[in-house]
Amino acid sequence: MAAQFFASPWFQYLLLPGAIFLARVTDVSIGTLRVIMLGRGMRVIAPLLGFVEVMIWLLAIGQIMKNLNNWTTFVAYGAGFATGNYVGMVIESKLAIGLSMVRVIAPAGTGRLQRFLRRAGFRTTVIPAAGAFGPVEVIFTVIRRRQLTRVERVIRRYNPHAFYTIEDVRFASEAEGRQGPRSAVFLRRRLIPRRKGK
Repeated sequence: MAAQFFASPWFQYLLLPGAIFLARVTDVSIGTLRVIMLGRGMRVIAPLLGFVEVMIWLLAIGQIMKNLNNWTTFVAYGAGFATGNYVGMVIESKLAIGLSMVRVIAPAGTGRLQRFLRRAGFRTTVIPAAGAFGPVEVIFTVIRRRQLTRVERVIRRYNPHAFYTIEDVRFASEAEGRQGPRSAVFLRRRLIPRRKGK
């Protein structure tokens, strides 16, 4: 009975390719996260993800080798690989793990932006510089990636014409100490107006 089920068209051309597709989506998504974790120096999590990734890949490739005459398994394998890359990037962006350095370049007179960032608990360093059209100020701050959207809104609010860049930070000494929940709460209160009656 089992042999008939595994030899049936339903299994060969629907269930088996579907299982291979899901396996590839899973292992490639994990692989994408593993590479990102390695880049961020997470030495414990990355090997664990690598172990799970390879085990799932072995199961998928094993089914491919057993069904070399089934072209649908090849299509499912390739489609799963492509989809897994996208899913992995989406998951990583939602997790927002790690730190980012924000570099803001704006015309001199960024006092309000500096005060707001510092009151929110972000360490900032300001360097006077010369731009193409006159003096500018360069503001550096290291933040948690999950706070990036809020900080961008602050920059656009106080210096809408400022030029800024964002870079991933692998390590920052004592960066966590001054960027705790206080900064997130402060930004949320200032950027999201309270509803009346509450």
